[in-house]
Amino acid sequence: MPAVKIAPSVLASDLGNLNHECQRMMDCGADWLHMDIMDGHFVPNIVMGAPILQCVSKAVPKIFMDCHMMVSEPLKWIKDIAAAGGASYTFHIEATDDPLEVVRQIKAAGMRASVAINPGTPATEISDALAKAVDMILVMTVWPGAGGQKFIKECMPKVAELRARYPDLDVEVDGGVAPATISACADAGANVIVAGTAVFRDPKPDAVIQYLREQCEQAQARIREERERILRGDKVEGAGMVGTQTYLSGPAEAWVHPRAYIQPPASS
Repeated sequence: MPAVKIAPSVLASDLGNLNHECQRMMDCGADWLHMDIMDGHFVPNIVMGAPILQCVSKAVPKIFMDCHMMVSEPLKWIKDIAAAGGASYTFHIEATDDPLEVVRQIKAAGMRASVAINPGTPATEISDALAKAVDMILVMTVWPGAGGQKFIKECMPKVAELRARYPDLDVEVDGGVAPATISACADAGANVIVAGTAVFRDPKPDAVIQYLREQCEQAQARIREERERILRGDKVEGAGMVGTQTYLSGPAEAWVHPRAYIQPPASS
Protein backbone atom coordinates (compact mmCIF):
# COMPACT_ATOMS: atom_id res chain seq x y z
CA MET A 1 0.00 0.00 0.00
CA PRO A 2 1.17 3.54 -0.69
CA ALA A 3 2.44 5.86 2.03
CA VAL A 4 0.09 7.85 4.24
CA LYS A 5 -0.20 11.52 3.30
CA ILE A 6 -1.97 14.19 5.33
CA ALA A 7 -3.29 17.12 3.29
CA PRO A 8 -4.88 19.92 5.32
CA SER A 9 -7.63 21.64 3.37
CA VAL A 10 -6.76 25.29 2.87
CA LEU A 11 -10.45 26.17 2.52
CA ALA A 12 -10.64 26.01 6.32
CA SER A 13 -7.69 28.34 6.85
CA ASP A 14 -7.57 32.08 7.43
CA LEU A 15 -7.59 32.96 3.74
CA GLY A 16 -6.51 36.50 4.51
CA ASN A 17 -3.19 35.09 5.69
CA LEU A 18 -2.94 32.27 3.18
CA ASN A 19 0.82 32.08 2.76
CA HIS A 20 1.35 32.04 6.52
CA GLU A 21 -1.34 29.41 7.00
CA CYS A 22 0.17 27.12 4.37
CA GLN A 23 3.64 27.45 5.86
CA ARG A 24 2.21 26.80 9.32
CA MET A 25 0.71 23.51 8.15
CA MET A 26 3.95 22.44 6.49
CA ASP A 27 5.81 23.21 9.71
CA CYS A 28 3.25 21.08 11.59
CA GLY A 29 4.03 18.02 9.51
CA ALA A 30 1.60 18.17 6.60
CA ASP A 31 2.69 16.25 3.50
CA TRP A 32 0.49 18.11 1.04
CA LEU A 33 -1.79 21.15 1.06
CA HIS A 34 -5.23 20.52 -0.40
CA MET A 35 -6.24 23.49 -2.55
CA ASP A 36 -9.93 23.73 -3.45
CA ILE A 37 -10.64 25.53 -6.74
CA MET A 38 -14.31 26.22 -7.47
CA ASP A 39 -15.69 27.84 -10.61
CA GLY A 40 -19.22 28.78 -9.58
CA HIS A 41 -20.65 26.36 -12.16
CA PHE A 42 -19.82 22.81 -11.11
CA VAL A 43 -20.42 23.99 -7.56
CA PRO A 44 -22.12 27.24 -6.46
CA ASN A 45 -19.12 28.80 -4.75
CA ILE A 46 -16.10 30.53 -6.32
CA VAL A 47 -12.82 29.92 -4.47
CA MET A 48 -9.20 30.54 -5.44
CA GLY A 49 -7.60 30.08 -8.85
CA ALA A 50 -4.22 29.95 -10.56
CA PRO A 51 -3.00 33.45 -9.55
CA ILE A 52 -3.48 32.65 -5.87
CA LEU A 53 -1.75 29.28 -6.23
CA GLN A 54 1.16 30.99 -7.92
CA CYS A 55 1.58 33.37 -4.98
CA VAL A 56 1.51 30.48 -2.51
CA SER A 57 3.99 28.47 -4.56
CA LYS A 58 6.48 31.34 -4.49
CA ALA A 59 6.02 32.06 -0.79
CA VAL A 60 6.09 28.50 0.60
CA PRO A 61 9.18 26.53 -0.48
CA LYS A 62 8.70 22.86 -1.41
CA ILE A 63 4.93 22.99 -1.02
CA PHE A 64 3.00 20.19 -2.72
CA MET A 65 -0.31 21.63 -3.88
CA ASP A 66 -3.00 18.98 -4.23
CA CYS A 67 -5.41 20.88 -6.48
CA HIS A 68 -9.03 19.76 -6.26
CA MET A 69 -10.74 21.17 -9.33
CA MET A 70 -14.45 21.55 -8.69
CA VAL A 71 -14.97 22.93 -12.19
CA SER A 72 -17.30 22.14 -15.06
CA GLU A 73 -14.52 22.25 -17.70
CA PRO A 74 -11.53 20.39 -16.27
CA LEU A 75 -9.52 20.58 -19.50
CA LYS A 76 -9.70 24.38 -19.52
CA TRP A 77 -7.57 24.95 -16.44
CA ILE A 78 -4.82 22.35 -16.71
CA LYS A 79 -2.09 24.55 -18.18
CA ASP A 80 -2.85 27.45 -15.83
CA ILE A 81 -2.72 25.28 -12.71
CA ALA A 82 0.50 23.60 -13.83
CA ALA A 83 2.12 26.97 -14.52
CA ALA A 84 1.02 28.19 -11.08
CA GLY A 85 2.85 25.35 -9.35
CA GLY A 86 0.13 22.74 -8.96
CA ALA A 87 1.59 19.30 -8.30
CA SER A 88 -1.57 17.18 -8.46
CA TYR A 89 -4.71 17.93 -10.46
CA THR A 90 -7.96 16.26 -9.39
CA PHE A 91 -10.92 16.49 -11.74
CA HIS A 92 -14.44 15.18 -11.17
CA ILE A 93 -15.56 12.26 -13.27
CA GLU A 94 -19.02 13.83 -13.30
CA ALA A 95 -17.61 16.84 -15.21
CA THR A 96 -16.32 15.05 -18.31
CA ASP A 97 -17.30 12.50 -20.92
CA ASP A 98 -13.67 11.63 -21.65
CA PRO A 99 -11.75 11.18 -18.40
CA LEU A 100 -8.81 9.46 -20.09
CA GLU A 101 -8.20 12.52 -22.27
CA VAL A 102 -8.27 14.74 -19.18
CA VAL A 103 -5.68 12.45 -17.56
CA ARG A 104 -3.53 12.54 -20.68
CA GLN A 105 -3.43 16.33 -20.72
CA ILE A 106 -2.78 16.58 -16.97
CA LYS A 107 0.24 14.31 -17.26
CA ALA A 108 1.45 16.12 -20.37
CA ALA A 109 1.47 19.28 -18.23
CA GLY A 110 3.75 17.57 -15.70
CA MET A 111 1.27 17.02 -12.86
CA ARG A 112 -0.05 13.96 -11.06
CA ALA A 113 -3.52 13.05 -12.29
CA SER A 114 -6.38 12.26 -9.94
CA VAL A 115 -10.08 11.61 -10.45
CA ALA A 116 -12.81 12.38 -7.90
CA ILE A 117 -16.23 10.84 -7.38
CA ASN A 118 -19.11 12.53 -5.58
CA PRO A 119 -21.09 10.84 -2.78
CA GLY A 120 -23.79 9.82 -5.26
CA THR A 121 -21.38 8.28 -7.77
CA PRO A 122 -20.63 4.56 -7.36
CA ALA A 123 -17.10 3.21 -7.32
CA THR A 124 -17.94 1.15 -10.38
CA GLU A 125 -17.74 4.36 -12.42
CA ILE A 126 -13.95 4.03 -12.03
CA SER A 127 -12.93 1.65 -14.79
CA ASP A 128 -9.77 -0.39 -14.61
CA ALA A 129 -8.40 1.61 -17.54
CA LEU A 130 -8.98 4.88 -15.73
CA ALA A 131 -7.53 3.58 -12.46
CA LYS A 132 -4.42 2.43 -14.31
CA ALA A 133 -4.02 5.88 -15.87
CA VAL A 134 -4.41 8.01 -12.73
CA ASP A 135 -2.17 8.42 -9.69
CA MET A 136 -5.01 8.81 -7.19
CA ILE A 137 -8.75 8.42 -6.70
CA LEU A 138 -10.57 10.90 -4.46
CA VAL A 139 -13.75 9.73 -2.75
CA MET A 140 -15.78 12.71 -1.60
CA THR A 141 -17.28 12.16 1.84
CA VAL A 142 -19.36 15.34 1.63
CA TRP A 143 -20.97 17.02 -1.35
CA PRO A 144 -18.42 19.34 -2.99
CA GLY A 145 -18.69 23.08 -2.78
CA ALA A 146 -18.47 24.06 0.89
CA GLY A 147 -16.41 23.26 3.97
CA GLY A 148 -17.63 22.25 7.42
CA GLN A 149 -20.15 19.64 6.27
CA LYS A 150 -20.98 16.44 8.13
CA PHE A 151 -19.02 13.31 7.22
CA ILE A 152 -21.05 10.86 5.08
CA LYS A 153 -20.11 7.45 6.47
CA GLU A 154 -22.11 5.70 3.75
CA CYS A 155 -19.27 6.51 1.36
CA MET A 156 -16.88 4.15 3.17
CA PRO A 157 -17.84 1.01 1.20
CA LYS A 158 -16.66 2.82 -1.94
CA VAL A 159 -13.29 3.50 -0.34
CA ALA A 160 -13.00 -0.14 0.73
CA GLU A 161 -13.94 -1.40 -2.73
CA LEU A 162 -11.40 0.86 -4.44
CA ARG A 163 -8.66 -0.13 -1.98
CA ALA A 164 -9.37 -3.81 -2.65
CA ARG A 165 -9.36 -3.31 -6.42
CA TYR A 166 -6.27 -1.09 -6.47
CA PRO A 167 -4.01 -1.91 -3.51
CA ASP A 168 -1.10 0.23 -4.73
CA LEU A 169 -3.03 3.35 -5.73
CA ASP A 170 -3.44 6.46 -3.59
CA VAL A 171 -7.04 6.65 -2.33
CA GLU A 172 -7.98 10.03 -0.88
CA VAL A 173 -10.95 11.06 1.27
CA ASP A 174 -12.20 14.62 1.59
CA GLY A 175 -15.02 16.02 3.68
CA GLY A 176 -15.81 15.94 7.38
CA VAL A 177 -12.63 14.02 8.17
CA ALA A 178 -11.49 14.57 11.77
CA PRO A 179 -10.15 12.59 14.74
CA ALA A 180 -13.70 11.36 15.37
CA THR A 181 -14.11 9.97 11.82
CA ILE A 182 -10.57 8.99 10.84
CA SER A 183 -10.88 5.39 12.01
CA ALA A 184 -13.67 4.75 9.49
CA CYS A 185 -11.56 6.21 6.67
CA ALA A 186 -8.43 4.38 7.74
CA ASP A 187 -10.16 1.02 8.17
CA ALA A 188 -11.68 1.37 4.70
CA GLY A 189 -8.21 1.83 3.24
CA ALA A 190 -7.81 5.56 2.60
CA ASN A 191 -4.18 6.67 2.69
CA VAL A 192 -4.48 10.34 1.65
CA ILE A 193 -6.40 12.30 4.25
CA VAL A 194 -7.87 15.72 3.63
CA ALA A 195 -8.91 17.48 6.84
CA GLY A 196 -9.84 21.12 7.12
CA THR A 197 -11.47 22.52 10.22
CA ALA A 198 -10.17 19.67 12.38
CA VAL A 199 -6.59 20.71 11.65
CA PHE A 200 -6.64 24.46 11.04
CA ARG A 201 -8.93 25.30 13.98
CA ASP A 202 -7.24 23.06 16.54
CA PRO A 203 -4.78 24.73 18.95
CA LYS A 204 -2.36 21.87 18.31
CA PRO A 205 -2.58 21.08 14.60
CA ASP A 206 0.69 19.15 14.68
CA ALA A 207 -0.84 16.69 17.16
CA VAL A 208 -3.94 16.28 15.00
CA ILE A 209 -1.84 15.60 11.91
CA GLN A 210 0.20 13.03 13.80
CA TYR A 211 -2.92 11.33 15.12
CA LEU A 212 -4.48 11.09 11.66
CA ARG A 213 -1.23 9.63 10.33
CA GLU A 214 -0.92 7.05 13.11
CA GLN A 215 -4.50 5.86 12.66
CA CYS A 216 -3.94 5.32 8.95
CA GLU A 217 -0.61 3.59 9.38
CA GLN A 218 -2.06 1.18 11.93
CA ALA A 219 -5.02 0.40 9.68
CA GLN A 220 -2.75 -0.10 6.68
CA ALA A 221 -0.81 -2.75 8.53
CA ARG A 222 -4.05 -4.62 9.29
CA ILE A 223 -5.33 -4.32 5.73
CA ARG A 224 -2.01 -5.50 4.28
CA GLU A 225 -1.92 -8.50 6.60
CA GLU A 226 -5.52 -9.44 5.82
CA ARG A 227 -4.90 -9.18 2.09
CA GLU A 228 -1.86 -11.43 2.29
CA ARG A 229 -3.77 -13.99 4.35
CA ILE A 230 -6.75 -14.00 2.00
CA LEU A 231 -4.63 -14.40 -1.11
CA ARG A 232 -2.71 -17.33 0.33
CA GLY A 233 -5.97 -19.05 1.20
CA ASP A 234 -6.22 -18.48 4.95
CA LYS A 235 -9.71 -18.07 6.35
CA VAL A 236 -10.46 -14.41 7.10
CA GLU A 237 -13.95 -13.58 8.35
CA GLY A 238 -15.84 -11.43 5.88
CA ALA A 239 -13.44 -12.00 2.99
CA GLY A 240 -14.91 -12.07 -0.48
CA MET A 241 -18.45 -11.18 0.60
CA VAL A 242 -19.05 -9.27 -2.62
CA GLY A 243 -18.90 -12.56 -4.49
CA THR A 244 -21.47 -14.34 -2.34
CA GLN A 245 -23.94 -11.65 -1.27
CA THR A 246 -25.85 -8.85 -2.92
CA TYR A 247 -23.85 -5.66 -2.68
CA LEU A 248 -24.42 -3.93 0.65
CA SER A 249 -26.75 -6.62 1.92
CA GLY A 250 -26.26 -7.96 5.40
CA PRO A 251 -24.53 -6.10 8.22
CA ALA A 252 -23.42 -2.64 7.10
CA GLU A 253 -20.20 -2.98 9.09
CA ALA A 254 -19.04 -5.81 6.84
CA TRP A 255 -18.85 -3.65 3.73
CA VAL A 256 -16.55 -0.93 5.04
CA HIS A 257 -13.43 -3.13 4.99
CA PRO A 258 -11.38 -4.01 1.89
CA ARG A 259 -11.50 -7.70 2.83
CA ALA A 260 -15.16 -7.84 1.74
CA TYR A 261 -14.08 -7.18 -1.86
CA ILE A 262 -11.01 -9.45 -2.02
CA GLN A 263 -11.83 -12.88 -3.44
CA PRO A 264 -10.03 -15.85 -1.83
CA PRO A 265 -8.26 -18.13 -4.33
CA ALA A 266 -10.39 -20.91 -5.76
CA SER A 267 -10.04 -24.25 -4.00
CA SER A 268 -8.15 -26.83 -6.01
